[in-house]
Amino acid sequence: MESAEDWLVESLRLYQDFHAFDLSGATRVLEWIGDKGVFVAGYESLKKNEILHLILPLRLSVKENQGLCPERDFKVCHGGFSDTSVFDLKHVPDTRLLVTTGLPGSYLHVWQVTEDSDVIQAVSTIAVQEKEGSLWPRVAIFSSMVPGVLHGVRLSSLKVVDLESQKTTYTSGVSDSEELSSLQVLDADTFAFCCSSGRLGLVDIRQKWAPSENVSPNLGAAGGRWCAEVGGRGPGPSIASLGSDGQLCLLDPRHLGHPVSSVRCSVSAPSPDPELLRVTWAPGLDNCLAISGFDGTVQVYDATSWDGVGSQVEPLFTHRGHIFLEGSQMDSAPLVTTHTWHPHKPRTLLSAASDASLHVWDWVDLRAAC
Repeated sequence: MESAEDWLVESLRLYQDFHAFDLSGATRVLEWIGDKGVFVAGYESLKKNEILHLILPLRLSVKENQGLCPERDFKVCHGGFSDTSVFDLKHVPDTRLLVTTGLPGSYLHVWQVTEDSDVIQAVSTIAVQEKEGSLWPRVAIFSSMVPGVLHGVRLSSLKVVDLESQKTTYTSGVSDSEELSSLQVLDADTFAFCCSSGRLGLVDIRQKWAPSENVSPNLGAAGGRWCAEVGGRGPGPSIASLGSDGQLCLLDPRHLGHPVSSVRCSVSAPSPDPELLRVTWAPGLDNCLAISGFDGTVQVYDATSWDGVGSQVEPLFTHRGHIFLEGSQMDSAPLVTTHTWHPHKPRTLLSAASDASLHVWDWVDLRAAC
């Protein structure tokens, strides 16, 4: 087992840049605003949770190698408090509005980042049709002249609500009780859904409910949970679907019924909390994606040569900073709660963990394979 001292020495070679920050509480939210700001929010129950707008370290804009920099040099720009847990937060593009969701899941909460102060204040709520105690609505934003909030707990409750008037502009209109794990708006008229069972679909809101989908979820995943993301750069499949057992499927949106490849990621055990599973495509690299939610690491993979079914794949890079930076003092290693790629810096990611650590890191591709 690699020691913290060994990792610290090795990290000087593995990272182009590295910054560490301790939040007041753990977050499941990393939502970009521009390329220098990010929102975080606490998710603890039975307490007030902070919502913060952080400005990333200025050193990230300096070109020369900064080495390992575990410094508390994020800047808090705005802040507020939520009376409920925040499991997800979406910034409404070209506005100062935010939408949050969590437990209890009876409402979505709308917030405004005030222009003349440092306060993030609550401005309204959006009622949720299904009030299920253990489930919370998934959320995505349609950005247009009049933004719409796409939300739902199950396929049957999917709807788009006008953010200004709160009038419903689209509903699925079906009785399907499949539980949702994620929603993603793709353009002005289409969105993607992923169910916890692994069922995927693409929906055009200009038509009645008739999604293009993989009608038969991934075989061999009985009892597991799934998440997915549409993205990717260059030719090839652009949907990545990740199971709680480490299975990762790549799909072509034109042929959802037949995965292009299905591989096993290098994870030691199934995810201890599948709600924290996350798979993301690198916006600035061809065929690169990252996964987290299995342990205290974030793994980066190069999917260029993946083919067929069942093969084991090894990560191109593994971020272990959440384990070794102060992690050795804990009874057990922290679990990564979320991660995200920088919108414009190709190999820079942010990651957060259950010990309230927040890292921003620029990894070195030693094999130059991505």
